[in-house]
Parts: sequence; C-alpha cells; structure tokens
Amino acid sequence: MARRHVARSLITAVNGTTAVGLIVAKLGGAKLRRGRDGVLIAEGYRLRVPPATCFTVGSVIMTRRTADWLLSEEKQALFGHESNHATQYAVLGPLFWPAYWVACGYSYAMSRTYGSRNVFERMAGLEAGGYRRHVRRRSSATGSSTPPAGSPSRD
Repeated sequence: MARRHVARSLITAVNGTTAVGLIVAKLGGAKLRRGRDGVLIAEGYRLRVPPATCFTVGSVIMTRRTADWLLSEEKQALFGHESNHATQYAVLGPLFWPAYWVACGYSYAMSRTYGSRNVFERMAGLEAGGYRRHVRRRSSATGSSTPPAGSPSRD
C-alpha cells in the first residue's frame, strides 16, 4: 500500500472519522470488508439515509451493493471518487461534515442540485461520483444567468 494511503488511514483513525464510519456501518447493518488503498468497504448498507448508492465516512465506504461490485473494473472511477472523500476526511477531520453541508447549500442555491456546485464533490471527481454538471440558475433580480453572457457555462 502506498505511504499516502497508510497516512490517510492513520489520520482518519486518529481524527475519529473512521470510528464514526464504523458506527454508521454497524447501524446500517453492513458487513465490513477490506478494500484497497487503505479503505474499508461496508457492503450491504440498509438504512434509507442517505439515499446514495455509496458514501464515505472517514476511511469507510458504505455501499448498498457488494464490495465486489464497488471494486470491479467498471466501478473503478466511483471507487476513486469515494476514496478521494476519505482523503478529504483526513484533511478536515470532523470539520468535513459542516463544511460539506455548507457546500451542499451553496450548490443547491446555485444549481438546485446538492452536488453539481459542491466543491467537495468537484474535487472528488464530479462525474465519477455520478453527479452531472449544471449551469448556474438564473438570477431572478436581473433575469440573466450567472456568469455573464459570453462566459463559459461550466467550470
């Protein structure tokens, strides 16, 4: 395993986010399996929230499906996206949660989606996580879209 993955796993263990991930996995009735790159996969997650097929807490990736599904070659980009979220947990620790929800609020205000303008989803690989890019919504005060005409509609 690469040093950066070992470091990420150690940091998320020390900052407590992986412990929270293990609790969420247990509450969701998931079975733990070792993934790759130092993450654990909690397969068979059964709670209704969040509704996503996969999500990450600390260095634990929850999936409603099997670990084999997530580790398959076809899902390599999705695994990478979720693994990138584990790195974000290593950097921010428990501060990831409020920062992520603020980013969701900003994204919703700008695009009416929680992910397309969310900086954390963008940094993790927006499309790899199953999100679509959306143009910013029109401003009701000016009737024009943000950014100004002639500017690219996507980042």
